[in-house]
Amino acid sequence: MFGKKDKEVKPGSVKELINMGIKEYNNMDQINDVCAQFRQLLMEQIDRVDKMKSDERPPKDFATLTPVTIGVCPGDGIGTIICAQTERILKALLKDEIAAGKIVVKDIEGLTIENRLAKNQAVPDDVLAEIKTCDVLLKGPTTTPKGGTMESANVALRRELDLYANVRPVKVPDQGIDWTFYRENTEGEYVLGSKGIDIPGELSMNFKVTTEPGTRRIARAAFEYAKANGKTNVAIVTKANIMKQTDGNFSRICHEVAADYPDITAEDWYIDIMTANLLKEDRRSEYQVFVLPNLYGDIITDEAAQIQGGVGTAGSANIGDQYAMFEAIHGSAPRMIENGYGDYANPSSMIKAAEMLLRHIGRTAEADRLDSAMEKCTETEKKLVVTGRPNGATAEEFTDYVLETLGE
Repeated sequence: MFGKKDKEVKPGSVKELINMGIKEYNNMDQINDVCAQFRQLLMEQIDRVDKMKSDERPPKDFATLTPVTIGVCPGDGIGTIICAQTERILKALLKDEIAAGKIVVKDIEGLTIENRLAKNQAVPDDVLAEIKTCDVLLKGPTTTPKGGTMESANVALRRELDLYANVRPVKVPDQGIDWTFYRENTEGEYVLGSKGIDIPGELSMNFKVTTEPGTRRIARAAFEYAKANGKTNVAIVTKANIMKQTDGNFSRICHEVAADYPDITAEDWYIDIMTANLLKEDRRSEYQVFVLPNLYGDIITDEAAQIQGGVGTAGSANIGDQYAMFEAIHGSAPRMIENGYGDYANPSSMIKAAEMLLRHIGRTAEADRLDSAMEKCTETEKKLVVTGRPNGATAEEFTDYVLETLGE
């Protein structure tokens, strides 16, 4: 049956060979399934590139819109607390324009972890539809479940609204620190973060995506900001020595864009040494503007915020051509809620985000007033201090202090 050679097979080995064949067959089935999944992901990303290339809509001029619709989306955890307090400040600063109908403030519910889990959607369809009726969004932190397939609400919103530029400023004047980070916001490891491939008991894979148009537009945004604000240095931060296709192309494209700005020096830095250099007091004041892929930007801006005074002090802007979203850089702090400390959350990050929102819609005078008030409340006068614990002020008490300082 098996031929001459098979007479030499030892007892039991035929069964072993058959089992090996079954295992190989099963593995091939798994590999074919994975290849089909990857093909689908690849086609989706090619389609996304085509849409970016074919979008001919002019960028919206947020500063001249009438009326401007500001959506307020509290999120969950401490988000509901710090967002409510920040909304008080926004409404106080804009009360005349709100009364005149030049600004509309719309409260949007439903971005809670409970509702998202119940509907099994990172951003429920009805909530997204409401958000899209707004021009800009003030968004509180949202909880992302660990594991599973539900992606971050932030990642979903950045994709759905095409908010490609995550802008995070950090300032420590007495140390000569004035940094602005331009983090690519719709690609990298995050765009397919919930669509990785898993072969149980064998291996797991996730994907990093870098596109030509996606990188070119974040690079252009960073260099335009540098030019408009008198900056002379842009640091391009990657790990191009290891991630040769994705980060290598990110660096290449940034340098191609830099050629249009001869008065600005573009320097390559690897992410590992840059995280160290931000801690070197004799070096860090040399940096001005940073442009970097998604994951590196997420990590290093938390480090920068910690140098400024903690992640609770830093706001964040997510900018696209048609929409913009403003938020804290930190999460929903479920431990604070569990421990009963939610009311003591620091609203400074959300208030900073509100200042950025005001500047984006052209309300520079109101933004300057808020900036001056926050400087007095957090640096020069400091009548109240938020510690995140009962030994400090509550979010409401601190907001009262800011409003009093504003004269509202």
